[in-house]
Amino acid sequence: MAERAPLEELVKLQGERVRGLKQQKASAELIEEEVAKLLKLKAQLGPDESKQKFVLKTPKGTRDYSPRQMAVREKVFDVIIRCFKRHGAEVIDTPVFELKETLMGKYGEDSKLIYDLKDQGGELLSLRYDLTVPFARYLAMNKLTNIKRYHIAKVYRRDNPAMTRGRYREFYQCDFDIAGNFDPMIPDAECLKIMCEILSSLQIGDFLVKVNDRRILDGMFAICGVSDSKFRTICSSVDKLDKVSWEEVKNEMVGEKGLAPEVADRIGDYVQQHGGVSLAEQLLQDPKLSQNKQALEGLGDLKLLFEYLTLFGIDDKISFDLSLARGLDYYTGVIYEAVLLQTPAQAGEEPLGVGSVAAGGRYDGLVGMFDPKGRKVPCVGLSIGVERIFSIVEQRLEALEEKIRTTETQVLVASAQKKLLEERLKLVSELWDAGIKAELLYKKNPKLLNQLQYCEEAGTPLVAIIGEQELKDGVIKLRSVTSREEVDVRREDLVEEIKRRTGQPLCIC
Repeated sequence: MAERAPLEELVKLQGERVRGLKQQKASAELIEEEVAKLLKLKAQLGPDESKQKFVLKTPKGTRDYSPRQMAVREKVFDVIIRCFKRHGAEVIDTPVFELKETLMGKYGEDSKLIYDLKDQGGELLSLRYDLTVPFARYLAMNKLTNIKRYHIAKVYRRDNPAMTRGRYREFYQCDFDIAGNFDPMIPDAECLKIMCEILSSLQIGDFLVKVNDRRILDGMFAICGVSDSKFRTICSSVDKLDKVSWEEVKNEMVGEKGLAPEVADRIGDYVQQHGGVSLAEQLLQDPKLSQNKQALEGLGDLKLLFEYLTLFGIDDKISFDLSLARGLDYYTGVIYEAVLLQTPAQAGEEPLGVGSVAAGGRYDGLVGMFDPKGRKVPCVGLSIGVERIFSIVEQRLEALEEKIRTTETQVLVASAQKKLLEERLKLVSELWDAGIKAELLYKKNPKLLNQLQYCEEAGTPLVAIIGEQELKDGVIKLRSVTSREEVDVRREDLVEEIKRRTGQPLCIC
């Protein structure tokens, strides 16, 4: 500040000199000369950082959530968690940041999106990119070989956010994974069943789950003439086919990644195919693909998977799609991705995918990367893309202008006359102690009309009204907010009556 003061004084004096010359109507040359001096002094001074306007906002790619939005999120989470628990999953949690070396080398080209933290005393740390790699680290560290777990938490990606489409830099993932040695495709089929159950329960529209197998992709690349060193980078190009045309993907393969045009054309013949179990059977007869051991194993497992999916009653929601690649390096077997379908504009057209809402796959080698002896723990799992789902549900509710309750209050304790605050406080305390969700207005003598209006705005279903006559008679007037019907209830019966009307269990066991 001390260094700025003399310069600020010079700027002030020079400014006064320029204004004086203008008032005296001095020559244009002289004024111009003195203005130039003023500008030079201002440039030396530079901006005053202490006076710069602070813009109050959330960081790029993040957002706040209002009570209304949080109510929607809680409903979505509740559907997801109930499904995970129905399938026997336990819950775990892991730190929001990991050692940088834990995360590096697991995400292919997406590794550049990892947020690195400043050195905090000897440990290089990064914010977690997903929940799968921390889960694999957790298994290896605790020497676990068998667990069915779910984990719902925030992850971080240094991506270019498209918040209108539910893409953020900070967002929730809802993961379900099965770790352990089991017979082929049974856990994989259950993961797909869970995915379908959740998306159906959320009623967000028609969806399709695309499935493929990393072994089929690797076998396909091998017979097409892709060198081993380029498998993963070509895989990430193929993974863009749901967003851009084949021509654009081919140009990237050839122009940016140095693949021969004829090799790209051979890949194109395969990756543009999709269908059901019949496609797997057809590819098993493919003269080139059937000669590749990896591809043969993948196709055999995929055929078995479709048998189980038929038994689960979800085979009509599944499509074997050779363009599905999933860019993450750690996948080793079956991979899948659920997309919402847009109703076609013309009859007879195929429905269009409008974005991924869930994905997952098998990653048998990831735990072994962390184990000192390289012991592998086979794993398969899925992740629900809740941010995109939240966006869809919010838009739908706004379009319907549907009212959403942001509290779970069952009853408001109200008074009909003045000087009854003590009675209201005693009653609300009794209700809280009995497990009833109750509120009262924070005024000594609120008007009854104001109390009733508060209930209507908040969606509170019941009002327990205390008046002088009710106190004498030992009753409480219980009013239904929607029907406006009022009944006198004995004070000792009030808790049971509120529970009966609001569908709450009569005892907490």
